[in-house]
Amino acid sequence: MSLDLQSIHSIALEVFENEVQSLKDCQSSLDSQFSLAVECILNCKGRVIITGIGKSAIIAQKIVATMNSTGTPSIFMHAADAIHGDLGIIQNEDVIIVISNSGNTPEIKVLIPFLKQGGHPLIAIVGDLNSYLAAQADFILNSNVKQEACPNNLAPTSSTTVQLVIGDAIAVSLLKIKGFKKEDFAKFHPGGALGKRLFLKVDDLMVNHQKPFVFENDDLDKIILEMT
Repeated sequence: MSLDLQSIHSIALEVFENEVQSLKDCQSSLDSQFSLAVECILNCKGRVIITGIGKSAIIAQKIVATMNSTGTPSIFMHAADAIHGDLGIIQNEDVIIVISNSGNTPEIKVLIPFLKQGGHPLIAIVGDLNSYLAAQADFILNSNVKQEACPNNLAPTSSTTVQLVIGDAIAVSLLKIKGFKKEDFAKFHPGGALGKRLFLKVDDLMVNHQKPFVFENDDLDKIILEMT
């Protein structure tokens, strides 16, 4: 099947429109549960453990990276690996965020009872408010979307975008409340172009060796030696 450039452009626009509308719907449904969840993390004396399965696990990893670079210590725990030993990651004072679109994924349903046994605050980013995960969570952040951008309504597209933005909203809320500044960010992000712009000082680039210095009457051998 071949498509002309205009058709491809139209498909792209449909994806953008779908995902933007999904974000607007999520924004409209944002309630006090979000503020309470952020407050819970803010008062947490441990780390934020974020878990999920499939595409939600990939989103969880990105949220962990954002939190770590903005002053909220976080660890990713894959939901499938958790019940095979990775539950040892969790410490007494940690808060747990579970991400799942359906909230009824088998791996999530097996994992939740073990998380509840530890008495950890449980924050759910979940698309189905009637799911097992939602019923077990202490705080529920609604990530429901009416339609995935996928025309078959199967591939996680709009739902993962909403999950990601909810994670960003949590991270930025914590950042602002803590008064986290660019100097703090630079400490956690010294690499790459961003790190150089924020962290690199003139002293880091200066050559500290003394400049070559010779006198008018010095012989050629000494001049060459001094210059090298």
